This record gives sequence, structure tokens and C-alpha cells, in this order.
Amino acid sequence: MAVQLATATQNAMADAAVDLIDGGAGAGTIKIYTATQPANANTAVSSQTLLATFTLDDPAFGSASAGVCTLAAVPLSTTGVAAGTAAWFRCASSTPGTVFDGSVTATGGGGQLQLNTTTISNGVSVEITSGTFTMPAS
Repeated sequence: MAVQLATATQNAMADAAVDLIDGGAGAGTIKIYTATQPANANTAVSSQTLLATFTLDDPAFGSASAGVCTLAAVPLSTTGVAAGTAAWFRCASSTPGTVFDGSVTATGGGGQLQLNTTTISNGVSVEITSGTFTMPAS
């Protein structure tokens, strides 16, 4: 049988994870990349192209409810630094230390991070429309 978390534990674990983003003197970031997501968040970015970097609010996420933390202050906008199709993101603290990676989709597509478009162009505005971090109960 798998481990089953009580909701209070699930929320505490989710809050602890997103609180790492706020570590350091400044705000955390979300970087959007092309191509295949690395095997895990400990794996360095290699051939993937950085498309855009968002500076987050501090704190970056609201408190967890049912294990889900929601990105604060959305929509967030930035300007693309390269052209390509957004495939995944990496969230980091200001130190900078990687906290977690996740999927990117267009709004309504179900990704952990949703953008107004996954087609990003150099010098053109791109917007995060929603973002979540989820700590599963099992």
C-alpha cells in the first residue's frame, strides 16, 4: 500500500516546496524552455533553448489548499528572448537554486504552467495566465 498523506501534511509539504522559491534576497524566477524536459530538476539544462524568463512576486505562491499552491500575481508578462515552442519550465529561487520543473501548455491545456501562447518570439510579449504546484496525497 502506498503512503497516504493527511491534507494538513500535504499542504505543509506543498507550502515548504514553494517557500524555497522565496529564499534568498530577491524574487524567484520561472524560465521557459524548448525541447525535452530533463530527466529531473537536478539535471542541468543542455541543448534546450531559453525562450523567456519571468520574475516572480515575493512570495511567489499562495498558501496550499488540498495540496495545491497557486502562482501569485497572474497574469505575469515578460518579453521573449528567443523564438521557439514552449515545452517546459524551471522554477528557481533568487540564489539561484532550482526548486522544480514542470509542463507548459497554452491556457486551458492543463499544464502546471499555462501561457497565453506556447509559440514564443524574440522581442514579443508572452504572459503566464496560471500556474500551480501540487503535492500529491499519495
